[in-house]
Amino acid sequence: MSAQRSRFNVRWLAAGGAAVLAGIIGVSMLLLNGGSACAAPPGTTFSNGKATFYDLAGTSGNCSLEVPADDLYVALGPSQYSKGASCGAYLDVTGPKGQVRVKVFDSCPECPAGHLDLSRTAFKKIGTEIDGIIPIKYKLVTNPSTPAPITVRIKEGASQYWFAARIDNHANLLSSVKVASGNGSFKTAHRTDFNYWLIDAGAGPGPYKMQITDVYGNTATLTDVKMSPGTVQKTGVRITGGSTAVTSKTTAPTAKATTSAPAITSKPATPSASATSAAPTLESASTAPSAAPAETTPEQQPLIDLAAAQPAPAPASC
Repeated sequence: MSAQRSRFNVRWLAAGGAAVLAGIIGVSMLLLNGGSACAAPPGTTFSNGKATFYDLAGTSGNCSLEVPADDLYVALGPSQYSKGASCGAYLDVTGPKGQVRVKVFDSCPECPAGHLDLSRTAFKKIGTEIDGIIPIKYKLVTNPSTPAPITVRIKEGASQYWFAARIDNHANLLSSVKVASGNGSFKTAHRTDFNYWLIDAGAGPGPYKMQITDVYGNTATLTDVKMSPGTVQKTGVRITGGSTAVTSKTTAPTAKATTSAPAITSKPATPSASATSAAPTLESASTAPSAAPAETTPEQQPLIDLAAAQPAPAPASC
């Protein structure tokens, strides 16, 4: 399932021996802390970093997603990949030549925090390919537009006794997925590092109702999802356009206030209508596209710490 990528690419030769050593030290520190130290998706305010590029060479990314049609994607190091929590989100990346928006699609095992491994296409939009490595600024996008409504893919090997589904086009980071078969009660799924949501004891034969929630508390309900392994099932539902403030949940500790991010008074966000349940269709069927919700501009994005939206990592010095 994981993409097999060369650990010693041309990009490392371009970066020089110091970059290699820094990457090795970064991964070593992560492993010494059990792989979870300081693990959190990127934040919504710009951070400084560096970017390289790579080619998939016929493989797929660790997020188990289809390659974006525009070929604009990014692989994150273990700490920011955050065991798959960042999959499907979008980053704005600014380099010497401009800015590009990329989808989190893959993990980069050798990349420390702040090192973004872009697709070649994305890299060329903000830097010169021959440079190999460039300085950047990057941030997580809140409520980005998506190329299509939400889709669901049931994993090969799934059945009424073992449920596994991948969700795409959800735009924001997801915090929970619940599944009900028929008129049954909802069961909570858990996320894997390859971006599938599992219910190990199964969710029944289906068809399923799925309730997905992002870290801002926006929810969407998908209906008539079928146990059809290997098929991308399309819906007419989008989840973005509502809240941009991280909500407090039993599975996510409340964000702590910091002196570096004072409270900002903003105009009330446009009220979001409740997502209408829509039955998915098989990939081969044609579905009329839904109008994309208004995207939050950089000025409207909140100053929040998305690490607080994830389970607290074990104490460690970073």
